[in-house]
Amino acid sequence: MTDLELIEKAKAAMKGAYAPYSRFRVGAALEGRSGKVFTGANVENASYGATCCAERVALFKAVTEGERDFTAIAVISDSGSHTFPCGICRQALSEFSPGIAVICANRNMDYEKLPLNELLPHSFSGKDLE
Repeated sequence: MTDLELIEKAKAAMKGAYAPYSRFRVGAALEGRSGKVFTGANVENASYGATCCAERVALFKAVTEGERDFTAIAVISDSGSHTFPCGICRQALSEFSPGIAVICANRNMDYEKLPLNELLPHSFSGKDLE
């Protein structure tokens, strides 16, 4: 799948966002090594700690459906700036695919693409628990 196709899927997913507090709607599309794409949108809560980002919604859908290896994730919002995953999402993605391509887009479909391990160097992993 091309970068722009994955961004389009993320943009479509953004329509499902529930963001009554921040009004910052985000969509994500996560491509598994199998080629299957999992989408998600942010879901806010009045208790902000209970909010879940679009990236983790997509990741958790993928993992619970058996996908464990990923090639790329596209993240988009209706902001004029490129939308990057937050630190928690970076950590959650690194559990499965530390080298995944992260495509960060804005409402105009402009984007930049970086490897996750560049966005989150020295991530915490299972190796740290040994």
